[in-house]
Amino acid sequence: MRFWGVRGSVPSPGPNTARYGGNTPCVEMRAGGHQLIFDLGTGVRVLGEQSPRPLNAHVFVSHYHYDHLQGLPFFTPMFDPRNQFVFHGPTRGTRTVKDVIEEQMQQPFFPVTAQMVFRAQSAYEPIAEGQTVTIGGITVQALEVNHPGGNLSYRIEFGGRTVVYATDAEHGKDDDRLTAFAKGADLFIYDAMYSEEEYRGQSGGPPKLGWGHSTWQHAITMANAAQVKQLCLFHHEPVRTDAQLDAIMRQVKKVRPDAVAAKEGQLISL
Repeated sequence: MRFWGVRGSVPSPGPNTARYGGNTPCVEMRAGGHQLIFDLGTGVRVLGEQSPRPLNAHVFVSHYHYDHLQGLPFFTPMFDPRNQFVFHGPTRGTRTVKDVIEEQMQQPFFPVTAQMVFRAQSAYEPIAEGQTVTIGGITVQALEVNHPGGNLSYRIEFGGRTVVYATDAEHGKDDDRLTAFAKGADLFIYDAMYSEEEYRGQSGGPPKLGWGHSTWQHAITMANAAQVKQLCLFHHEPVRTDAQLDAIMRQVKKVRPDAVAAKEGQLISL
């Protein structure tokens, strides 16, 4: 697994976020000769710049909020006809993953449309909770989690190893289902955008209940309940500085020494 974007909501470049990174969500997996990409935040632009050609990948989109799609118009492999992609994502209302990918660049909000400039060979496969996608020896399962408008968490298994990608998941409503879904995972990538004080409005800002995100304290609770081997905090609050993330991790490691906070460029091998 390599992390290309780890922030939530909006890119946050600058000296105070440079060490963990300011790009929005994008995670790459390589397994069994296959390349999988999870979400298309601004981190996917950097992935595209550094990937060899031709590029053949399966892309799994968790949901269609801007921070998980906004890197796609700048993902240069999409402009190269040598490249091949299969996009997997949920159907929301009447819009399939194909509709969303093809329609998210529209005037007057963007100068060119996907139909005008995308040249890569692309296929589209809707995925919903309970379904499994098989790619060689890799299996990818989907689970709906608690987020406004819906969001899919993914469980990826290959060669006796398991990764669960659970970004944008607010704790409370679906904890038991997500705990069972993540049971025994080798790596649990979990939304830890807030602290409990921020979440409950006890730190000077408004409460974040219903906003669709969890806390680093609850990340520990979920990791313990699911008996995962390693916890990875993800979808960092955009105003959270590197120093503040360091301070959070010192507290987390007191009870979960295995835990890490996702950083851009970070590689985790299982």
